[in-house]
Amino acid sequence: MATITAADQRAAAKTQYNAFLAACPSQQLLAQVSGKWVALVLSALGSGPDCDGEPRPMRYSELARTLAGVSPKMLSQTLKSLERDGLISRTATATVPVTVTYDLTDLGLSLHETVRQLKVWSELHRDEVSAHQARFDAGRVR
Repeated sequence: MATITAADQRAAAKTQYNAFLAACPSQQLLAQVSGKWVALVLSALGSGPDCDGEPRPMRYSELARTLAGVSPKMLSQTLKSLERDGLISRTATATVPVTVTYDLTDLGLSLHETVRQLKVWSELHRDEVSAHQARFDAGRVR
């Protein structure tokens, strides 16, 4: 009988992840990355205000301007959470005042395009969804 290493056990466990199961750790990750501000930060980060460019580092103030409506507290919490998850990196440069930029990591880049497509889809189909909601709501009123 062959000995199974810890690395082999982890690799086997990864193939058994199923986000539909309550105990699956990927379910928690799915909840984390699908939050409103997380999705918008990942979508905007590196793409600038129009979100049509190539990924590039952005400063906090640039992100705050791009994400209209985000509070400073929520943006800070979201950036810290994304850094903790390994999706973005934070770089502080010794200037006066200190310059801090945020950039997508390779892991963040792997999720960036998917999230951007979700943003684009929501922009393209918002009117259609609103029309369906109005028809649904009108049918329920008696």
